[in-house]
Amino acid sequence: MAISIREAAQIVPSDRQAAWQELEFYGFIHFTVNTFRDREWGDGSESPAEFAPSALDARQWAEVARDAGMKGVILTCKHHDGFCLWPSAYTDHSVQSSPWRGGRGDLVRETAEACREYGLKFGIYLSPWDRHERSYGDSDAYNDFFVNQLQELLTGYGEIFSVWFDGACGEGPNGKKQVYDWDRYYETIRRHQPGAVISVCGPDVRWCGNEAGHTRTAEWSVVPGSLRDNEKIQAESQTEDDGTFASRINSDEDDLGSRAVIEQANELVWYPAEVNTSIRPGWFYHASEDEQVKSADALMDLYERAVGGNSCFLLNLPPDRRGLLHERDVSELRELGRRIRETYGNDLAAGASVTASTFRPEHEGRQTTDGDPQTWWEAEEGAEQAILDIEWKQEQTFDRIVLTEQILRGQRIEAFEIEVLDENGNGSNIHRGTVVGHKCICRLESSQTARRLRVIIVQSRLNPTLRQVGVYQSCR
Repeated sequence: MAISIREAAQIVPSDRQAAWQELEFYGFIHFTVNTFRDREWGDGSESPAEFAPSALDARQWAEVARDAGMKGVILTCKHHDGFCLWPSAYTDHSVQSSPWRGGRGDLVRETAEACREYGLKFGIYLSPWDRHERSYGDSDAYNDFFVNQLQELLTGYGEIFSVWFDGACGEGPNGKKQVYDWDRYYETIRRHQPGAVISVCGPDVRWCGNEAGHTRTAEWSVVPGSLRDNEKIQAESQTEDDGTFASRINSDEDDLGSRAVIEQANELVWYPAEVNTSIRPGWFYHASEDEQVKSADALMDLYERAVGGNSCFLLNLPPDRRGLLHERDVSELRELGRRIRETYGNDLAAGASVTASTFRPEHEGRQTTDGDPQTWWEAEEGAEQAILDIEWKQEQTFDRIVLTEQILRGQRIEAFEIEVLDENGNGSNIHRGTVVGHKCICRLESSQTARRLRVIIVQSRLNPTLRQVGVYQSCR
């Protein structure tokens, strides 16, 4: 039986997904023995003695992440090499066998505590592929081992906002390919950290399809359930030569949730996108890349495309061999944070007059500019097109317009236009867009100066909603 548009419009995020979406921008920390070997992937033969940062300071990581505008940090607690950044009771291939902190260190704890000090959420990455562990390939035994380590991380470091799994998979020492017990992993996470989203190889957050920070023209959060199931299927087919993300959702597939797609789906789910990339070409630090750090211009472009394209933005920050974020990275990140704050810290639409062509009595147009995230405008039942006119007492100059749907009511808007109005009420189109979702940042080709602005909802699935209409002037 075909799924109707009405049904699609009423699919909403879970509480954990809604809370995750509000974070919008957070960091990845890739740091392990690879850093000291100048490699991207380890093979499990590395000696823990190689892990010897001279000046490691997780507080510096957290401070820079906060200054960049991030709301959280995810630490690679164990990469494919199997080296653990915490003193796991289930292996000696960890920091407890390294010279760092005299073998008494716990980098997971230091990072979690630094995040709390700087007001950031803390998340964990735990590679399912462990190239050091002898039980890998003996599926039942290794799954026990992996769940034991997962439980250590879930129960020993306070609240966790994200558990990030990739699907790298290979053969164990016995020559057999490991079969991951994803359902058991998920149950363990739900039991110990019910508020954490399970990302990428998980049911809560999907990968956007590339590691370059690219986003789709229309990024739907409501997609066929087969996409979610495909994450596990594709992960289990990964090999050593194909252990990144390349074989999962095709990055060239631009349409994941249109009406045409919905008509062919057997099930729809709320499965929002995360966009990930690194500030450098690699995921781990390499001195040879010190001159290839993404500029603040490039980072701001990625931020606006990702966060403003109904996705969350995960930016990797690889510490160097000292255990510090390199000065070049720090400079660009702090400049990024300044631009975000100065551009989006002053909403020119705050308190502006709003007139809506249609609204439910408890959800009037003025609620899009009242600054209250708990209120929203909603068209009356049966209205799938609408017009909102924003008016100021004096002219305003702007080049960014931000639209935010009330996603707790579903993702509904399919097409919209924005116009500026002259004194006679004549409109000039300045932007056309497709989906809105949690956030749509409309970047205008040039600054506009006007006293009246019009948002036209051209097409919607049921009656549309808007939680915010924000107007901003970008800075340099």
